[in-house]
Amino acid sequence: MELLLTGSTGFVGRNLISKIVRETSWQRIILPVRDPEKLKAQLAEEGIAADGRLIICRVSGNFWEIPEGVRPDLVIHSAGLLFGRSKEAFYQTNVEGSIRLVSQLPHAARVIVLSSLAARGPTPSDEEKGVHRLLDRPVSFYGASKLSMERELRNRLGSRLLILRPPMVLGPRDSATLPLFKMASGSVRIKPGFFPKYYSWIAVDDLCEAILKAASAAPAGWQRHDPYHLTSGGIITDSELIAVAGEVLGIRGVTVRLPHAAIIMASFVMDAVPFWRDIVPSLGRDRLRELLPNQWVCDRSSFANHFDWQPRRNLRETLAEAAEWCKGQGKI
Repeated sequence: MELLLTGSTGFVGRNLISKIVRETSWQRIILPVRDPEKLKAQLAEEGIAADGRLIICRVSGNFWEIPEGVRPDLVIHSAGLLFGRSKEAFYQTNVEGSIRLVSQLPHAARVIVLSSLAARGPTPSDEEKGVHRLLDRPVSFYGASKLSMERELRNRLGSRLLILRPPMVLGPRDSATLPLFKMASGSVRIKPGFFPKYYSWIAVDDLCEAILKAASAAPAGWQRHDPYHLTSGGIITDSELIAVAGEVLGIRGVTVRLPHAAIIMASFVMDAVPFWRDIVPSLGRDRLRELLPNQWVCDRSSFANHFDWQPRRNLRETLAEAAEWCKGQGKI
C-alpha cells in the first residue's frame, strides 16, 4: 500500500506525518515538496528517521510532477495557499494545482482533500448555531478557491473523493497562531467588533485522527456525500479564545473592542507594507472578509456518525500545546 501526502511541511501535514509513520500498513509514504531540505530538517526535529518507507521528491510550483513508478493507493491532499494577495494566486494553487495533481493519479486511487469551512462561508445570523446544511456562499477569494477546487475534483473523481472542511484549526507546529499568543501576552488585547463572534474550531490532533479514520475505512464506505465538517468541543467566542490563550501563558489582560472600520484600515496597511504583511498575514484584505462576520460554526455529527469518530481535545489543552511549541521554537 502506498500513501501520497501533500503539504508535509505545513501545519496539518507536519502533524500528520508524526502519526502516519507509526502505522505499518503503508509500505511507502511519498512526500512531494518544494523544499526537500526543509522537510528533512523538520523530520529530524521531530525525531523521525528518513527510512526507506519515506520517499521525498521535489516538485516545482503548482505542477505536482509525480515521479515515475509512484502509484499511490491513497492521497491525502493537505497542501494549499492559505494567505494570498490576489484571486489569481489562490486559484492557481488551490484549483489548478489540485487538478494537475489528480490528473497524474492511478485510476483507482482514492483522495482525501483538506478543504475549509471558508468554502461554505459564515453562518447567517438568523440560523441556528451548528447547522450543517447551508448553501455554499464563500466571502473570500480563499474560500471561493476551495469551493471551486471541491467541485472540480468531484467532477473528476466522483466517489473516490472525500472532502473534509475543518473550521479554525489550533495546535502545535502552527506559526499562524503566533499573533494570537503575542496579543494575549500583552496587558491590552484587541478584539475586532463590539459584539461577540462565534466560532467552531478543531484541534490539529483531532483533525489528523479524523483524516486517518477516514483513510482506514473500506472503499465501500466512501459513498458520495456532501463535504464533511469537523469540530472539537463546543462553540467558542473570540473573547474566550483570547482569554484562554492568555491563561495558558499565565498572563492577565484587558480586552479592548475596536470598531470594524479600524480593523479594515489596519488591513490596508498590512497589505501595503511588505514587512507587516509577512508578520501578520491573517490581517490581509482577503482574510478580513472572513474576520468581519459574527458566526463561523458547523456541525460534526455527519462525519462522527459515518466514521465512528469523536474529538478528544479541549480548548485549553490544545492552546497549551500550541504555546509550548511556540516557546520551544523561541517565538514567544
